[in-house]
Amino acid sequence: MSTSPSRRAAAKSLALAAAGVAISAPAAAATGEPSANAKYKAVFAVSDADPARWNLVLGNIRNAQAELGADRLLAELVVYGGGIGMLKADAESAARVSEAARAGVIVSACENSMRGHNLTRAQMNPQAGSVPSGVAHLIRRQNEGYAYIRS
Repeated sequence: MSTSPSRRAAAKSLALAAAGVAISAPAAAATGEPSANAKYKAVFAVSDADPARWNLVLGNIRNAQAELGADRLLAELVVYGGGIGMLKADAESAARVSEAARAGVIVSACENSMRGHNLTRAQMNPQAGSVPSGVAHLIRRQNEGYAYIRS
């Protein structure tokens, strides 16, 4: 069983931290590890391909970062089901997804949904990581104390 790039990055960050190596806030955010300043944690879920829904979700994330402070909010966007096509590199949402990732948002694609829609990693937005199951990942995040936001 292979591990996703985001899982490997998180394991590497944990190993570096255990060795006493400091991790910068952007690197930590990209791996799903909270920065030293993170006070809030939120996971945003999208399972449909409606561009209006995507604009709403991405706008909500940006607004939350503006209000709470991007350095104080660990935000993750989990995409599964019919929404997975909106994470393709050539999707109409690609520029906004990349912008969110550059602003520190973790973007996670469901590998089950990718398989179900015959999408390969090469077709996906390079800013997106992946998780084996989007729904199981949402359950884990809620168990870890993340606020669950479904727009």
